[in-house]
Amino acid sequence: MDPRRTTVGVLLLFALGLLVAGCGGSGTAQASAACKTVTRSATASTAGVSGSWLDSNADLANTRVATGSTISSRNVSQLTQAWAFKLTGTAAAGVRPYGALTANPIVQKGAVYIQDLDSNVYALSLASGKLLWEYRCNQPEKSGPGPNGVGVANGRVYGLTPTTAFALSASTGRKAWVKSGLLHKGQGTFGIQPQVATGRVYLASQYGSGPGGGVLIALNAATGAVVWKFNTVHGAEPGVRALGLGAGGAWETPLVSSDGSVTYGIGNPYQTVNEAIKHPAADLYTDSAVNLDAATGKLRWYYQGVPDDFKDYDMQTSPISASVGGAPVVITSGKMGYVYEINASTGKLIWKTPVGSHNGHDNDSLDALEHHSTIKAPLTIDPGSFGGVLTNLAAASDTVYVATIDLPLTYPTLNLPTATKAAGLPAGEVEALNLTTGKVEWDTHVPELPLGAATVSNNLVFTTLYNGELLALNRKTGVAVYRQKLPTSTNSPIAIAGDTVIVPAGGPVLGKRGGGDAQVVAYRVSS
Repeated sequence: MDPRRTTVGVLLLFALGLLVAGCGGSGTAQASAACKTVTRSATASTAGVSGSWLDSNADLANTRVATGSTISSRNVSQLTQAWAFKLTGTAAAGVRPYGALTANPIVQKGAVYIQDLDSNVYALSLASGKLLWEYRCNQPEKSGPGPNGVGVANGRVYGLTPTTAFALSASTGRKAWVKSGLLHKGQGTFGIQPQVATGRVYLASQYGSGPGGGVLIALNAATGAVVWKFNTVHGAEPGVRALGLGAGGAWETPLVSSDGSVTYGIGNPYQTVNEAIKHPAADLYTDSAVNLDAATGKLRWYYQGVPDDFKDYDMQTSPISASVGGAPVVITSGKMGYVYEINASTGKLIWKTPVGSHNGHDNDSLDALEHHSTIKAPLTIDPGSFGGVLTNLAAASDTVYVATIDLPLTYPTLNLPTATKAAGLPAGEVEALNLTTGKVEWDTHVPELPLGAATVSNNLVFTTLYNGELLALNRKTGVAVYRQKLPTSTNSPIAIAGDTVIVPAGGPVLGKRGGGDAQVVAYRVSS
């Protein structure tokens, strides 16, 4: 049997679970079961280690550039395993469609902070991998596709369960505050990795099942009090209708800019092909980059990538702040398989570039919106509903790096909100685009799905492959210069701090029925 076909089966369980759980949930937000802190050690030793990964995507600009990293093509071959920490919570107990870990680690002051898909938070020693403390929630019945994760700032760790927000002491894990009741009926659940800046915690629900769709929220970082809320589907705005379906929300960490704004990537309207054709509408602000005043939550601008989306595409990646010719721009992308550069002041499109494989159906939603659709079932789309671009991009110097998924999927009927049948084997690409022009500089095909975000360290760009491999490419040529087999499958982004790469290896365990393999692994340059 072709082992990649086995991978396809496991992948589709994961992929379709992600699509349905992420967008089709309804239900009322219930109060989470009480979490508790388990302290193992009081402080993290910094002896012999240095470096940091301060935010979900390395910095507030979401560049995913490992500032201060010593890892380059000169020494990458010397990366060897330094330690591994196996999860202790319920997420490690068995195989789930999404695995156990999908969050980006945070590294500050000698400690590694990470959250699993059952909302448990772990603080580990960067030097040894020793458990410093654990915030134990164990909520498998409420866990979703994530990504989950925490933000760390000013001596506190900020995170979410599906229905609450919390702040903990970064040194001890003890609770500073816990807030429930933030989401109401139809507003979905939490799963985003929050951003912390300017005295506020920025978070969002992942979808909404009623009028108003998902909700973006800012909390006071000191107290947890709500500063503002913004619904991602606004029936009251001109040209906007409330769908009453699983709609909108945000999946990935937003961009907090120095101009006093915050930009989120918004999910899809989760509607069937037939609904989109019979009742076409732009469905703002789905599949959009939405720029808000960070202090008030007021809309400043938006850019919609796919109006009237019926392919479960999302424009979900973390927007990146960059500069071209001295002018500020925002880079964003999503499962539709395009990278967009937008004027950061006006929201005007500067360029857009297709990445990964496309089979000629890019304009289907626009055709439906303009009453020109001729679609019939079965319908095969590429990018499929899994992507396109599923994970976050990186931007360094004058180049944007993006990992893409090549997996076509088929709609057997037009009465489904997402394609359900595989139409090919999974593969992917890592591409480099010129920041100024959007032109592809190089394109490297990989044999598996690159589900780790693109991450830059000096003259290298890293990602991970779904079958359990850490991969590094030369930034100028795209040639693979390093491969490291991981202990299990992975669909998580990585962090790089100093001479250490931290990899959450907790994807679905391929070919196994048991559990216990989910772990955080550190690879360090050997002396």
